[in-house]
Amino acid sequence: MTMAYLNGALTPLSEARISPMDRGFLFGDGVYEVIPCYGGRMVALAYHLERLQQSLDGIALSVPYTEEDLIGLLEELVQQNGGGDMGIYLQITRGVVAQRQHAFSQNCEPTIFAYTFPITPPSDGSADTAVCYRAVTRQDQRWGRCHIKSTALLGNVLHMMEAVDEGAEEVLLFNASDELTEAAACNVFVVLDDVILTPELDHQKLPGVTRRQCLELLAAHTDWSVQVRSVSKQEVLAANEIWLSSSTKELAPVISVDGQPVGDGKPGPLWSAAQQLFQQHRFDTA
Repeated sequence: MTMAYLNGALTPLSEARISPMDRGFLFGDGVYEVIPCYGGRMVALAYHLERLQQSLDGIALSVPYTEEDLIGLLEELVQQNGGGDMGIYLQITRGVVAQRQHAFSQNCEPTIFAYTFPITPPSDGSADTAVCYRAVTRQDQRWGRCHIKSTALLGNVLHMMEAVDEGAEEVLLFNASDELTEAAACNVFVVLDDVILTPELDHQKLPGVTRRQCLELLAAHTDWSVQVRSVSKQEVLAANEIWLSSSTKELAPVISVDGQPVGDGKPGPLWSAAQQLFQQHRFDTA
């Protein structure tokens, strides 16, 4: 039985109840984090809580919880669900309102909800354990504040279904200037002539925790050439390797784009080395 946390109490997930007048339901007025946990130990928790606070600030939502409070409730939730390997979903909305209106009161009482779900540890970096992705390309049609980890993910959902409809598992998104932004559910790395590229952050991209960890690990443990800059669609289509990064995938190889193979159509050697490095240091933070 999965235990969930809801507004100060632990309860069986099947019994958790939230009002339909919650602004998270009515407007998608909330933010969230997904935190991986292996062997009962949360990965990059400080980075996730830092981004959570940035998202809360981005929608002008304050919560009556300190960082220590949040850590305590997450640790208790992990313990109540048996430790082990799991993902933790944490969502904070602006809470229940008396009537539906777009403008919000500064006196809202937020809804805080968290639950756990089973996850499989990512690849160890070998081709045999790689979970490979096929991708398609589309112009980014999401909203202009993608740096906020909002629960309003309809744009991402519709883009993901464009990939599914094409027999793929992800979609690589490009802005009006044909510059790579991200994928529907991941950040993106591109390997071109042994140089690792990833787009610089702005309002068009989520500041991914795994992206951040990957850049830190590459800087600390390799002498590889890494550039954080604009990445053109032409460069993506010419790439030797493409990686997706997310908290539950860590680093995952893309083996085709729009039906054409990336490199030789197999997980690349730099991906393999980078994912092995991530396996060794996933609990490290700067």
